[in-house]
Amino acid sequence: MENKRGKLLIIGFGPGSFDHITERARKAIEESEVILGYTTYVDLVRGLLREDQQIVQTGMTEEVSRAQEAVRQAELGKVVGVISSGDAGVYGMAGLVYEVLMEKNWSERDGVTVEVIPGISAINSCASLLGAPVMHDACTISLSDHLTPWELIARRIEAAGEADFVIALYNPKSGRRTRQIEEAQRILLQYRSPRTPVGLVKSAYRDRQSVIVTDLEHMLDHEIGMLTTVIIGNNSTSVYDGKIITPRGYQRKYTLDAEKQTLAPHQRLREENEPWALHTVGADKKNEKSSPRFLAEEALSRLQGTKGASVSVPAVPAAPRAFVQESIFEFAVSPGVANKKITSAQLIALAEIVGENGTMEYTPHHQINVSVPTDCPEVITGKLRETGLIVLPVGDVVSIKACDFCNGEKTDAMPYAEKLQELMGGMSVPKELKIGINGCGMSCYGAVTEDIGLVYRKGKFDLFLGAKTTGRNAHVAQPVAEGIEPDEIVETLEKIMRKYKAEGHPNERFYKFFKRVKEIEGFRHEDAPVQVLVEAVCGD
Repeated sequence: MENKRGKLLIIGFGPGSFDHITERARKAIEESEVILGYTTYVDLVRGLLREDQQIVQTGMTEEVSRAQEAVRQAELGKVVGVISSGDAGVYGMAGLVYEVLMEKNWSERDGVTVEVIPGISAINSCASLLGAPVMHDACTISLSDHLTPWELIARRIEAAGEADFVIALYNPKSGRRTRQIEEAQRILLQYRSPRTPVGLVKSAYRDRQSVIVTDLEHMLDHEIGMLTTVIIGNNSTSVYDGKIITPRGYQRKYTLDAEKQTLAPHQRLREENEPWALHTVGADKKNEKSSPRFLAEEALSRLQGTKGASVSVPAVPAAPRAFVQESIFEFAVSPGVANKKITSAQLIALAEIVGENGTMEYTPHHQINVSVPTDCPEVITGKLRETGLIVLPVGDVVSIKACDFCNGEKTDAMPYAEKLQELMGGMSVPKELKIGINGCGMSCYGAVTEDIGLVYRKGKFDLFLGAKTTGRNAHVAQPVAEGIEPDEIVETLEKIMRKYKAEGHPNERFYKFFKRVKEIEGFRHEDAPVQVLVEAVCGD
């Protein structure tokens, strides 16, 4: 029997109110067997979801993992709905999904079916609440430098300001990212009046909608956050009765105070009605002295006091150097699973590779995270491996953490730690996962506080699953087995990892996964005991 062909529905559901969701978007949500989206977006369309639909929610900045999970589910033959507020093709999920498909050499002919369903983007919904600010040439610029270098964003703001575009700023500010909106204002004040109208719209057509009309000079006096869209007028934009209005820009072609236009539509572009236009460029010699270019050069020569002299037209300055996207290679290095000692040769090699433009960060996990601009990562990894360093990926991968086995005196468990590193170190998983290994029952290295803990005791391994390392309800991992034979432990962990990798939701930490699935390879989940805080009594 032929496998069912999966389908990806990339759905833009507009600003968030049900009144502004298109009929096709509604039907696509209803048709989907699996719904993937940012948690806030899922909550906005909760009223359209069914109980039998699988809902996969992830946090902000987890767009890539959402796209990867959506493609994976569709390849299993499911109808998958990937939801975005606004339009899915404008700072939404459509591009990322296609990028994942491209990596898989997808083709429309024989791959999963893909449909992008448009929605109302923020620039449109926010403009409707402000009046008519986007009536002429406009652009959108995201101020988030999470994926785009700030140098490039600043150049785009500069170009839009100089060209007098109406500008819609997306993602203008967050809790940690506050400088960008201030810098954008500084750049635009070089090209526009401080009185240029600015609209600040937060949560358009949602419960906590806020609409503020201000100006470029005072825009930062108001609250601006990630849910705010900032619309900045051009030099023709004005405020009338609390509404921001940008003229269409064709005042010379019609009059607003006449019921009947003085020129019929077919007459507006005639040369006699637009004498300022460059109609006669390239005309014959007898009309040359009436051409706009001749008149402009004549005026310029009189201003310069050179009447009758030939006027040389200055050469157009060379365009600024185009921005070249820089490739950043991020990785981690470690001297070994159990070895914590870095040699001087390794440090020298690392310093030479990092140079002045890279960064190094020592982590609590006994490895150094490195970020280096380069187009040749294989050259870097080769040099570092020659020194004996282990080179590992960073991000949502498996990290093996082990004690130093008392400086090599208690070595019985070390081969198993090294085997786990060889098989699983750097493996891609739904969320970063750490496997801690202790070489004796003292467990002084804290293996039981990791996602998965192994404690070597009396010649065998005790297994711990699902620690939660942060938060008020943090807890150690649950002991699920004692006395696992050493030759079985690697295979046991491989099976656990395969299940987590295959069935874990994007961004789902291991302890949450263990709690959700209830059982992994025969090991059953039990809720951690609720901790009761008791006020300590001091004294007699």
